[in-house]
Amino acid sequence: MATVNILELSGIEGARRIDAEYYQPQYLKNRDVLIKISELFNLQQISAYITNGHTPRYADLSVGEVYFLTAEDVRDFHVNLDTAKRITKEDSHKVLARTVLKVNDLLITIKGKIGNAAIIHKLSGETNVNQDVARIVLRRRIDNYQINPYFVVAFINSKFGRLQVERISTGQINPFLGLSNLKQIKIPILDKKIQDEVGKTIKGALYFIDDCKLFYFQAENLLLEELGLKDFKPEYELSYTANLSKAFGVHRVDAEHFQPAYDGVVKKITKYSNGYTPLLAGVESVKPDFDPQKYPDRIFSYVELADIDASIGTIHSASKTKGEEAPSRARRVLKESDVIVSSVEGSLEKVALVDEEYEGVLASTGFFQFRPTKILPEVLLVLSKSIILHAQLKKECAGTILTAVPNESLRRIVIPILPLKIQQKIASLVQQSHEARRKAKELLEEAKRRVEKAIEKSK
Repeated sequence: MATVNILELSGIEGARRIDAEYYQPQYLKNRDVLIKISELFNLQQISAYITNGHTPRYADLSVGEVYFLTAEDVRDFHVNLDTAKRITKEDSHKVLARTVLKVNDLLITIKGKIGNAAIIHKLSGETNVNQDVARIVLRRRIDNYQINPYFVVAFINSKFGRLQVERISTGQINPFLGLSNLKQIKIPILDKKIQDEVGKTIKGALYFIDDCKLFYFQAENLLLEELGLKDFKPEYELSYTANLSKAFGVHRVDAEHFQPAYDGVVKKITKYSNGYTPLLAGVESVKPDFDPQKYPDRIFSYVELADIDASIGTIHSASKTKGEEAPSRARRVLKESDVIVSSVEGSLEKVALVDEEYEGVLASTGFFQFRPTKILPEVLLVLSKSIILHAQLKKECAGTILTAVPNESLRRIVIPILPLKIQQKIASLVQQSHEARRKAKELLEEAKRRVEKAIEKSK
């Protein structure tokens, strides 16, 4: 049903926007709540400066000592360095000196999935950002008010901040949040005690995020050590030969498929002391046969590649869609303990274990959907994220415009047969990792609720 909202001409703010979208009732209600707060400033007023980076010309983005964050790496409250690209120190210092990050900087995504706000609570090395991420350096005080950066990031991620971001962004297909608009976001500076309480909650959550990555790292290390792959690095050869019979056997004649580096991983698996088995002997590959168009008015949650936290193998979000508006690729129905694995070459690291929160959610056909039958699901997750499956899937990638792994190639993938005791140790570490992530998520939600309640009380 259409929503009608009538405004007087005098209500059009500065006559800069006259599109109906900008004056939706929820945006006007949000504005009216905020303007009643006496200590209300725009983001520019409480910032020393606001800027964004750009991608250095001719940069490789796969080598270098400096982490190079894109919008995809900026999550709610934190950044994911595991998926970050790389640039050289020369590029970072000479070309992008103004966006070298420091502790307590805020980051906001301004293109793509706009409005994700994170805080740099610690640095693991020099870090920079590209043109799709704004760097915000906050002042410590404004007038007589303290500015706690953790409180500010919580506000931007709260409903009061999100609604402002939605309102001032431009574009429909490719949303964009210009720096000039970003600077006008209204930020209430509440009582120091409230700010400090919110900050303490967020810091606790961020330490849990550190823990969840550590537990996952230990799980993967345990697996690789068991297989003798701990420090294994495939050596890519510039020239090599392959028998014609092999080419006929796999119906492939492209050189990449026969790269010897991939065979090095497979040899390690096939020589494993406890044996190996075809992947499809240990898992069911679920077919994408659900049609949401048959339920036009039903609201579905939908997971795509961008919704995966590749660092520890979880789904971090899902979008809502009506059945009649669902993407044509939304054909999979997820079940708890499924492992979804990207089939697209450039995103093979996008792997996740489905937990109970995402039971029944739709997922893109850009994933394989593996349902474990003879292996623990947590172990399948680690296998899928590690070099063990990653190298084999990369070998099988085919196509030109969109290079992906064909379904029929899954029958050639092999996995080790791990003793149950080893599987249980790996599973326990993954469970601890995901439990730490759950606790972090709860604390971050609590921080947002505290901000929202405090604002509602100050009306």
